Amino acid sequence: MNAIITVVGKDKVGIMAGVCVVLQKINVNILDISQTVMQNMFTMNMLVDVKDANVEYPAIVDALNEEGERLGVSIRIQREDIFDAMHRI
Repeated sequence: MNAIITVVGKDKVGIMAGVCVVLQKINVNILDISQTVMQNMFTMNMLVDVKDANVEYPAIVDALNEEGERLGVSIRIQREDIFDAMHRI
């Protein structure tokens, strides 16, 4: 199963690294990534594969929320099928 991760917050060193370390620890593979900084605001979107994760989906959500709090950014994850359904016209 794929999921979309969105990260938004004030830019600072270590945001991408922090998210990637969390994903590595729980065996979530990054399939695609896009990030930019717009006037000191960091934004990142990731397409990830969670099928081989070593924890259940709710634990992935919790781990990303915890890292977001540590980094001072908002991190959200949505299953790709739900994301697609929400954005279908």
